[in-house]
Amino acid sequence: MMEEGLARAAEWLADASRVVASTGAGMSKESGIPTFRDAMEGLWAQFDPQELATEEGFRKDPRRVWSWYASRRRKVVEAVPHPGYHALVELESILPAFAVVTQNVDGLHALAGSRDVVEVHGNIRRAKCLDRHHSYPGDPPLPAEDEADPPPCPVCGSPLRPDVVWFGEMLPEDAVSRAWRLAEECDVLLLVGTSGTVWPAAELPHAAKRSGARVIEVNPDPSELTPVADLFLQGRAGDVLPRLAQAVKELRQGETPIGWISRGRSRRRDPADEG
Repeated sequence: MMEEGLARAAEWLADASRVVASTGAGMSKESGIPTFRDAMEGLWAQFDPQELATEEGFRKDPRRVWSWYASRRRKVVEAVPHPGYHALVELESILPAFAVVTQNVDGLHALAGSRDVVEVHGNIRRAKCLDRHHSYPGDPPLPAEDEADPPPCPVCGSPLRPDVVWFGEMLPEDAVSRAWRLAEECDVLLLVGTSGTVWPAAELPHAAKRSGARVIEVNPDPSELTPVADLFLQGRAGDVLPRLAQAVKELRQGETPIGWISRGRSRRRDPADEG
């Protein structure tokens, strides 16, 4: 079944003009980066998320919040993109138009070489000031000690905070608008490593489906969005995506992977196609 699913997914991707990969926390976890829930069970497990991921919590105890995020940044800067990230870079190089929309804040897509990445939840590798949102130039400083006060903004003196979306904050308007436009205009949406429980990002495959795109999900286990997918490829992104990218490359080069039968392709969904 997996081979048949890979074959069909490769055909859809190889024939697509516009492809979007929508990635979630599972993608990062394969590179050793704890999800937010995992991180809450670690260094600062005794604190409520509302104290660690809200502006109110930061203003109440900036040292605690800045230090907690510094511990997360250390894990991020030590992480290496797994083969699934490089497979997405390969797909970007061989398909006419390919973009990544990610809920993740670790910057691993760009580190792997993806050129068109839309970050809807920000990036923990960046910082901005609390009051004026001045962007901090370069990488935020990592405190030498376990706990340290946030440095001041070099422009206005306001304390620096992580450039991520906290609870109660609006998602970045430009990123969200582009993510929706990409979903509505794509031929195939590749859904990778997401539980489907974080909104509004979980709406993207629905938007793509309504516009006639096919949805391919890659996940170790079924998610809340599996019923939306036209095709579910069960497995880790680091295992499945490289095989998928290789198959697409062979099809784009006019080669048929050995043992695979071409089923005929269509750029947009045919209402008569039962999948």
